[in-house]
Amino acid sequence: MRKIWIKFLKGIFIFSVLSFLAIFLFFWGIFLPKGKVFEQKIFSVKKGQGLFEIGENLEKEGLIKNKIFFDLYVILIGKQRNLQAGKYYLSPSMNVPEIAKKIISGDIAKMKVTIPEGFTVKEIEEKLGVKLEGENLEGYLFPDTYYFPIDVSGEEVVKVMKENFERKILPYKEEIEKSGKTLHQILTMASLLEKEVKTKEEKEIVSGILWKRLKAKIPLQVDATITYITGKKTTKISFEDLQIDSPYNTYKYQGLPPGPICNPGLESILAALYPKESDYWYYLSTPEGKTLFFKTLKEHNLAKAKYLK
Repeated sequence: MRKIWIKFLKGIFIFSVLSFLAIFLFFWGIFLPKGKVFEQKIFSVKKGQGLFEIGENLEKEGLIKNKIFFDLYVILIGKQRNLQAGKYYLSPSMNVPEIAKKIISGDIAKMKVTIPEGFTVKEIEEKLGVKLEGENLEGYLFPDTYYFPIDVSGEEVVKVMKENFERKILPYKEEIEKSGKTLHQILTMASLLEKEVKTKEEKEIVSGILWKRLKAKIPLQVDATITYITGKKTTKISFEDLQIDSPYNTYKYQGLPPGPICNPGLESILAALYPKESDYWYYLSTPEGKTLFFKTLKEHNLAKAKYLK
């Protein structure tokens, strides 16, 4: 009887030791990260890849100790069918639940991109390294800070930026309709203001000047429309530039250009919608960035000779 009891106790001891080792191994493999390297790397999960293939790739990339722990954990929580394709920022300092949570939730790697007010479609393409497809995009891609997937497509960029534009402009749709001007006209004017002057007050005054000139059938003569045609980064306009035959040449043709020359911010859009009345008919931006206003062409020409030698 004593021998049986001893064997029983030995069995209990061995079982306890093995259970402890199993629990320790489970905890070590799943809840303790592979290492202390905090540097993140891109890990790709392709469409069609299943749990075991993903686990194997995680092990190969040095992100987890062993694929078994990842596979076991995902199966235990019943999420093996919820793993999502995409590119993820992962590091060896993350444990298995943290890695699994990212892939299960689709928390893909994103890049923070700020599109400044006044950027053209071409400049947005250059900044993001994508081609933006679509008609009449200029003026309708709202400048803002975005978080795009690192492998974002041009189509997705257009969709996100246009949706943001719609949200930002929605509160003013009724006011635009009451203004007697179309949204396209407001955006076109806003784009000129965005490129021509800097402050809110200057934009409102220039808006009043330009709308007044349009009504009086006086050419707008906005330098920014010329640089939009030429693509030059300089603010200096040559005589040859002024002769370019383009509907965007506001020196050559009366009225607004056919469309926006950039993507204006909300401040410029509101300045176009709510112009400030004044006695001014002309304005001039000095090389230092200061805007001067004039009532007569003579005053304007004198200042031009003085500041723009």
